Amino acid sequence: MKKILGYIKPYKWQALLGPFFKLLEAAFELLVPFVVAAIVDNGIAARDHSYVVYACLILAGFGLFGFVFAVAAQYFSARTATGMSAGVRRDLFKKIQSLSYRDMDKMGEATMLTRMTGDVEKLQTGVNLFLRLFLRSPFIVFGAMFCSLAYGWTPFGIFAVVIIVLAIVVYAVMLLCMPLYKKTQSNLDEVLLSTRENLSGARVLRAFCKEESERELFDARNERLNDGRKFVGGIAAITNPLTYAFLNIGIIWLLWTGALRVESGALSQGAVIALYNLMGQILIELIKLANLIVTVAKAAASGSRIEAVLKMQPSLCITEESERKDEPFVVFDNVSARYSEGGDSALENISFAVARGETVGVIGGTGSGKTTLVNLIPHFYDASAGQVRVDGVNVQNRDKQAFLRERIGVVPQKARLFKGTIRENLLWGRADATDEELMQAAKIAQAEEIICGKGGLDAVVEQGGKNFSGGQKQRLTIARALVRNPEILILDDSSSALDYATDAELRKQIKQLKTTTFIVAQRASAVRDADKIIVLDDGKAVGIGTHDELMESCEVYREIYFSQYKDDKGGEAI
Repeated sequence: MKKILGYIKPYKWQALLGPFFKLLEAAFELLVPFVVAAIVDNGIAARDHSYVVYACLILAGFGLFGFVFAVAAQYFSARTATGMSAGVRRDLFKKIQSLSYRDMDKMGEATMLTRMTGDVEKLQTGVNLFLRLFLRSPFIVFGAMFCSLAYGWTPFGIFAVVIIVLAIVVYAVMLLCMPLYKKTQSNLDEVLLSTRENLSGARVLRAFCKEESERELFDARNERLNDGRKFVGGIAAITNPLTYAFLNIGIIWLLWTGALRVESGALSQGAVIALYNLMGQILIELIKLANLIVTVAKAAASGSRIEAVLKMQPSLCITEESERKDEPFVVFDNVSARYSEGGDSALENISFAVARGETVGVIGGTGSGKTTLVNLIPHFYDASAGQVRVDGVNVQNRDKQAFLRERIGVVPQKARLFKGTIRENLLWGRADATDEELMQAAKIAQAEEIICGKGGLDAVVEQGGKNFSGGQKQRLTIARALVRNPEILILDDSSSALDYATDAELRKQIKQLKTTTFIVAQRASAVRDADKIIVLDDGKAVGIGTHDELMESCEVYREIYFSQYKDDKGGEAI
């Protein structure tokens, strides 16, 4: 939690003022029993009505000052808690953005969302309550104990015994609850994972009639979360009844000894009432303290989970290798890649070179490593062996990495638009692009008619682009990449939802840009006219060359080609 607590530093004065004003409020509360005792002994016993009125005005003044101090304490504590959580959320988001695809795959989207939302919220609540009560409650508890000294050592001893017993109970409950709260947060991750997958994949679930099985899986995970929370809640709930039980025993003990001392004349009736009030204040504060400990335990568990993410180091390898001169624009030099340690290689010993302005097709069966290959160019994943170089620079170069990515336009396999407008989505490619440049990119991507049909660049894009068809989203994401005027354009199976005519026109327009283009495709027609075609099979390059060369030398390419065409001349697609 040390790293998390560092976020309080910018608000250190607010963090000090919050508890300070709470202590002032608590000090006035501790004086109230003595005023009440004076009312009983000096006002009521002597039938002095003016004294009672005077004492009541003093109590009203205490209440007013206490209210002002309580509001001030709440303000400064809230400022600290919300400011700290904003800083944590900002850095957590920044950290997640810096992680590699491999790190994100390992952690999972549901877990990251939980830590960005629920965990940060619990942390904020815990800090807010901690600043308000962590000094106030002990101050009143021990303050009441020492105030009892004004009436002798016997009340002081009773207070001390009750407080020690209650402290042991509260501490034991805290030790039991801390690990259980961490476990329930992990169970919450599973529930959120099911929720996210079912919402995003609703159409797939219904198409395969999997609603019932997914409902059963969700119910099982939800029940596990529910059982875990009920169990830890049950343990935490023991705190209040145990606190009441021991405190009431203490009150009975106090009243019994107090009555005996009143009878002997050693103690006044007002003093007994004052002691009873002090014990009542201890009861209230210990209940608050017990609830605080439960809340802080949850916050500490959430803080540990957040800190684990903040401490993560991006797994992408970084080098400071110098540039190489006089070599092709893009070079794969004996490259291998794998997604996890000890796992099978996704790519193995891939070597080829691409000149500036060439179009490269990447084709192969499902799982052959096509997407992995193109994801190595912008360094989204690490090569486990060999090097990928762009313009003579290793893509792992620390100083050149951001510059290299700015020169690359990527259209991922899954077309994704963000909530906003078409213009806002296209400006992701280049923030200073003019409307003319946006429409020119849309024209090349065959998306001009989509924009016009939706009412222009200011047309609304709903979350996930759900008001656009699959083909429309693909064309708009291609336009977004083209707005950047990239030196390298990566199209990762990004025209799968387009008809043949639109796809052919798109490739024709891109060819005229003289951009170095990598086209990942399932269709042989999409890569047929490429300057170089890389054929992958189980992570290995089984063929590299033009269409005609591969038709003669590569059996895998021929199988793919003939599976999509009725005749060996490639005249008619199946």
